[in-house]
Amino acid sequence: MRCLICEKLSFLYICKECQKSVLKPTITKRKITEDFYCYSFYGYKNIEDLIKTKHKAIGSFVFEILAKNSFLKFAQNFKSESKIYVIPIDDKIKDGYSHTAILAKSMKNRVFIPKYNTLVAKNNISYSGKSYEYRLKNPRDFEFKGLKGVDLILVDDIVTTGLTLKEAYYKTKEYANPLFALTLADARD
Repeated sequence: MRCLICEKLSFLYICKECQKSVLKPTITKRKITEDFYCYSFYGYKNIEDLIKTKHKAIGSFVFEILAKNSFLKFAQNFKSESKIYVIPIDDKIKDGYSHTAILAKSMKNRVFIPKYNTLVAKNNISYSGKSYEYRLKNPRDFEFKGLKGVDLILVDDIVTTGLTLKEAYYKTKEYANPLFALTLADARD
């Protein structure tokens, strides 16, 4: 097969050389609410084609590589004495897998505990390519099924307008202590 980035022959969907150079994270911080922030590993335009594989069969392999180069490294370098639950946003299985569950799973260690099917949207509408106004008029209407009173991190693939993360933050805050959010990419220019 060929590397999805450089197109050289490779045993991996993204060759080791491109993983070291192109997938080297540059963490950015975005304010979602007064006391809640989102940290992203990449600019959306830098990995747009890779993120769009989430709608294809190879997406699970691509997301595992992306997660290994960002979320896993973050988890390995994060210091905490207490357990923190990792909540993938709306991790329903589509196309045979959940891309947000892959991201959350990569963080699993003695500090981070992934919890699946915990924050589920009752509204199954897609926001892809939709305007800010459309997103405001059609909230996700999240349901939280997680543990009460725990520290948690919200995980998603992209932050675009921030509305999904804001809604997820307010819903989880009713029951637990959301510390921050992590996304692969920030779509803000």
